[in-house]
Amino acid sequence: MTVRFKLTMAFIAVILVANSVLSLVTVKHVGRVWLEEVQTRVRLDLNSARASYNNHLDGIVRFLQAASLHRVIAAGAAKSNREEMVDRLQKVYRNGGMDIVSLIGPDGRVLYRAQNPQISGDDLSANPLIEIALKKRSTVAGTVILSAEDLEKEGYDLVKRARFKLLLTPKARPTTDEYRTDGMVVAAAIPILDSQGELLGVLYGGDLLNRRYTIVDAIKDEVFAHEIFEGKDIGTVTIFQGDLRISTNVTKQDGTRAVGTRLSDVVYKKVLDQGGIWADRAFVVNDWYITAYEPIRDPTEKIIGALYVGLLEAPFAHKQTIIIGVFLVIVLATTLASLVLLFFVTKLVLRPIGQITTMSRKVVDGDLRARVGIRPPGEMGVLCQAIDAMADAVEQREEQLKLATRQQIGRSEKLASIGRLAAGIAHEINNPLTGVLTFAHLLRQKENMDEQDKQDLDLIINETTRAGEIVRGLLDFARERPAVKEPLEINEVITQTLRLIRGQKQFEQIIIEEKLNDNVPRINGDMNQLQQVLLNLSLNACEAMSDGGTLTISTESQNNKAFVKVTDNGSGIKKEHLDQIFEPFFSTKPAGKGTGLGLSVSYGIIQQHGGNLEVESQEGKGTTFTIILPCVSESQTDHHS
Repeated sequence: MTVRFKLTMAFIAVILVANSVLSLVTVKHVGRVWLEEVQTRVRLDLNSARASYNNHLDGIVRFLQAASLHRVIAAGAAKSNREEMVDRLQKVYRNGGMDIVSLIGPDGRVLYRAQNPQISGDDLSANPLIEIALKKRSTVAGTVILSAEDLEKEGYDLVKRARFKLLLTPKARPTTDEYRTDGMVVAAAIPILDSQGELLGVLYGGDLLNRRYTIVDAIKDEVFAHEIFEGKDIGTVTIFQGDLRISTNVTKQDGTRAVGTRLSDVVYKKVLDQGGIWADRAFVVNDWYITAYEPIRDPTEKIIGALYVGLLEAPFAHKQTIIIGVFLVIVLATTLASLVLLFFVTKLVLRPIGQITTMSRKVVDGDLRARVGIRPPGEMGVLCQAIDAMADAVEQREEQLKLATRQQIGRSEKLASIGRLAAGIAHEINNPLTGVLTFAHLLRQKENMDEQDKQDLDLIINETTRAGEIVRGLLDFARERPAVKEPLEINEVITQTLRLIRGQKQFEQIIIEEKLNDNVPRINGDMNQLQQVLLNLSLNACEAMSDGGTLTISTESQNNKAFVKVTDNGSGIKKEHLDQIFEPFFSTKPAGKGTGLGLSVSYGIIQQHGGNLEVESQEGKGTTFTIILPCVSESQTDHHS
């Protein structure tokens, strides 16, 4: 995957996650705030409904107060003019439109019922309104519950209106009742006093709320102002008697009013049991509403019912859906715009990377002059500058490498030429050496030679043989032939080599010390080549100790490897030359004093033996060359023998 792809995917993921979280949080918040706003409106609507309910009650009070001031009513209460009183109460009953209009005596008994004149004399002093009016001689109004018997005295049609068959209502409190026959009445009791302030009686009147729809419809029209959504009223009002819906403009599926249904148990507990206000969304009859309920109390503060207002949830949910939809469209458009902008910004920001890639490919293909060439601001500009600097360094290194390669090739050609020359010289030398060796053997076979002559001839034969081996080694080196290896005692190789150099003139001022460990295992090698290495290292040590010194050769073994150390206390090697001493033709000796091939050849011989040649030196203190060679196991030694 490219960096551009990874960055683009990362940015897209961040944008999508951020916008998704934002959308989710916003939708949740809008839903919660919207519900709170609607619930606040419903509470305010409930306040308005209560005010309308109280206004209706106040209308009854004002009407009855006005009627009670008529002298005929007072005379009737004093039982001095019954006929005119009856006529007047009938007019009050007809003009007031109330369900109940009665004149009560000071003892609480009915003097006259305008709607049912045949029944009178019964005691209504237990009615909370009448009881308070008689005791306090003041106007009192409120809502009371009348039993079926009391309603029957007021009129049979009121009994019919108050009778409800309970309809099955989901989530309502379980009950064994099938019917309810009590009635809920809003009424007022107006005391009638004579000129001396004596109580003559009470004018009592009111409306039965059961199936009286004018009140709830009037409240709905006043509070909700005929708001309609898809053919349905947005606002609904209900009056409950206990948990029974007795007057409502909530409709059932068939369009009829949903009287006879009941409160849910959870609302029952909150409103009727606890006397609190319920405000929440609820499923009412056949649709979801945002609802509010408050208790209705009688004059003794006993909870006898509930007043309900509800707003159809659908129109508000519709508006909420539109708002959320618009918001989500805006978020989606913003996301798409962000992604498009991200594409161009990423392309612009990562353009230098594309140029770096192109430049890198050109460099890989061999165009070392290719450069990024741009310097955008910020870290990317620093990167481009660093890449170009690196390319400059690579180009310089390439030029240096080419120069070094040309020099190395020249040296290799020189070495090859010298190898060919050495091969020719070796052939020329080998022929006379063969003659010397042949005649020396012939002389050695004479019988009349004394012991000293024999020793001299043996020395000639040994040295001629060694010279032949060296010439043959030089031929092998020139022809790049592998050495002939066999198991060797490294200490024996060292002893024979030192025997050759001890009598040499240049070693007269050199003290040669041998520290040979007898427990060093055998190695597998070519004796003449190893002697050549030891001889070369010894000669170099001798040249480093021009004023005399000590040459120490020691052996030891460790980890199945043999270590041969050739140490001198001469002038040492400069630190800057240590990395070059094994290169062909490198020499610190004056011209004509060396070819620079000795250590290079020695290094090659040791490597051909599977070992390594290391050097440690301190200028002015001396040098130690360490030959590391692999040892052979006893089984390998037996196989060779």
